[in-house]
Amino acid sequence: MSTPTRVGYAQLSTADPSAWRATGSSWAGLGGLAERRAGELTEVGNTLRTGWSGSAAGSADARLSGLRHELVALAPAAIETDQVLAEFAARLVAARGRLTAAVAAAAETGVLIDRRGGVRADPTRMPPEHAVRQVSTALRSALDQAATADAEATARLARLTEAAGTGWTARPPSYRPPPNADPALVRRWWAGLTSAERRWLVVHEPELIGRLDGVPADARDQANRLLLAARRAELVQRWEQLLARLPRGPAELAGLRAVDAARSGLDALVDRLESAQQPRAYLLGLDVGGEGRAVVALGNPDRATDVLTYVPGMTSGLHDATGELGRAARVLARCAELAPGTQTSAVLWLDYDAPDFLHEAAWDGQARAAGEALHRFQEGLRATHDDPPGRQTVLGHSYGSLVVGTAARDHGLAADALVFVGSPGVGVTHAADLGLPPDQVWASTAPDDVIRLTRPPDELARRAALGASPVGTIVGWLAGSGDERWFGRDPAEPGFGGRTFPSGRYGHTGYWHPDNPALDGMARVVLGR
Repeated sequence: MSTPTRVGYAQLSTADPSAWRATGSSWAGLGGLAERRAGELTEVGNTLRTGWSGSAAGSADARLSGLRHELVALAPAAIETDQVLAEFAARLVAARGRLTAAVAAAAETGVLIDRRGGVRADPTRMPPEHAVRQVSTALRSALDQAATADAEATARLARLTEAAGTGWTARPPSYRPPPNADPALVRRWWAGLTSAERRWLVVHEPELIGRLDGVPADARDQANRLLLAARRAELVQRWEQLLARLPRGPAELAGLRAVDAARSGLDALVDRLESAQQPRAYLLGLDVGGEGRAVVALGNPDRATDVLTYVPGMTSGLHDATGELGRAARVLARCAELAPGTQTSAVLWLDYDAPDFLHEAAWDGQARAAGEALHRFQEGLRATHDDPPGRQTVLGHSYGSLVVGTAARDHGLAADALVFVGSPGVGVTHAADLGLPPDQVWASTAPDDVIRLTRPPDELARRAALGASPVGTIVGWLAGSGDERWFGRDPAEPGFGGRTFPSGRYGHTGYWHPDNPALDGMARVVLGR
């Protein structure tokens, strides 16, 4: 690591993190251009081979193949440059947040800061000596954070430059871990590879690297971004296949609508991935089969001090991935307001088959099927995080809370806190059954959330057995009282044994509303406050 260069007060106070973020985004665009040019070279080579033979043709083909290889290898390097500059920009934002807080504290306590960052007491207000020391310490902390970020970014870019001079890729490694390998073992395998071997795997085996828990977030992001064009092509092909089927009945029409929605959702997700918006989005997983799945992090979870994993509920799919990502972004924004100098990351974990209809959501089969994957993903986050370990929080909304609770119950979750909002029950009767200290299990249910109307299935059966009419049975079921939900005791009730935070009257989907105190509650749990 490079020795941090001293960063001055004036430098940090005038630094523009958005300019660094925009520069990184431009580099990512260069990677896309390299991919397109590599594709064009492939087409040229195919054309030449059909009408040209002999030694000259062989030499030309070899030269084209070499150029294509260099362009293909450039794409992940361009993405990595974007990652480095985006992370540098994010750390500058955090450092400037600390600087702003220090300046505000100085103004409040009567401490003066000169243009060079010198600190002294205002003689007209005579603040206590400890106030001057506190401002000086806070100011130095902000400047040191910026200097460390600058040194790390410089070192990472220098390593990229060196790799460009010696060759981007090497021969492939001899061993590959299986797709469901223990993330800790995967992490040790990855750490034992050379940088060139890692780049070879990203370029040539992106499908493996992109989904392998235990591979760091930056490499998974590079691999999955290289697959975006192919994933888009898969959706187009499915669309054309469905469109070609005549006559089209209700099932075919429903399939067309689903694929069309997935196409729109993927396009929106790509727009977010390619934007210069902060925080940078990391694509950790993508599947366009069925209704589609996506795992996307805002900010690098391997380098954040606090990491949120958000599991959405019923009807979630690729079609609304950016909307669900927006909820995660609102938690991050509130974290930044509460703790301006911290680095926080939020992951949308939409890697399960969420129920589409009420009759599907009435059973826990899809939650149980998702448990092992969520367990493995959290283990991966723990394994790949830079020292010191980050605080990990897993949040489930609606049916997603059942996914989180079931995973914690059946497999265990590498998490420091669990949060349930709008929950129909989490598969256990007490917070202690989730494998975490009960005081780190949190929940909130809005007063007007329709989830409060759900009753246990055995209560519905009892009412039916007593001879009530079907309508009367359902009315009684919805109107029942108590702390039992469809999937067990309400985690937001005192009898569950966890902790709660309040929510305003914003319904089942309004926990992320800017004016809802539940948003503060979620952010404070993520920050451990």
